[in-house]
Amino acid sequence: MLGWKKHSGGLILPKTEKGTSTDLKTWLSYDSLNTLAIQALQHSFPENRSARIDRIDARPDKGIVKFVFKDHFTEIQLDGATGKVLAINQRTSDIIEQIHDGSILDFLFDTSDGQIKLIYTTLLGSGLLLLSFTGFWLWYNPKRIRKQKDAAS
Repeated sequence: MLGWKKHSGGLILPKTEKGTSTDLKTWLSYDSLNTLAIQALQHSFPENRSARIDRIDARPDKGIVKFVFKDHFTEIQLDGATGKVLAINQRTSDIIEQIHDGSILDFLFDTSDGQIKLIYTTLLGSGLLLLSFTGFWLWYNPKRIRKQKDAAS
């Protein structure tokens, strides 16, 4: 699913809109854009979603700035020059990525350093190595036994 995220027609990863200007000199400051993004969040979601920002993704070639929030999977795209809200979307791709790497548990339990993700990836990686080794042994051992029987005959 992650391989298809940019080709899903906006189902997995929201489509990136286009702004009015690609000239950074005409853009509003990040502080002003941040204020506008938080206002748009509060206006669109009256249930008071957290305004903690996870990352700001500037796309100068498209003239937009994406604000992605830390405590929920919401993205707000603003025109870099005018501050106009271009899109408000749910980032399904972030949910899928967190399920994929185990960090969804750190998100749900609000751990600080990704301890659950570390344990999760260590256990699954070790399990994969164990399955690989035992699978090879189950394939190779009968061949080895047959070869020993043929040599003894």
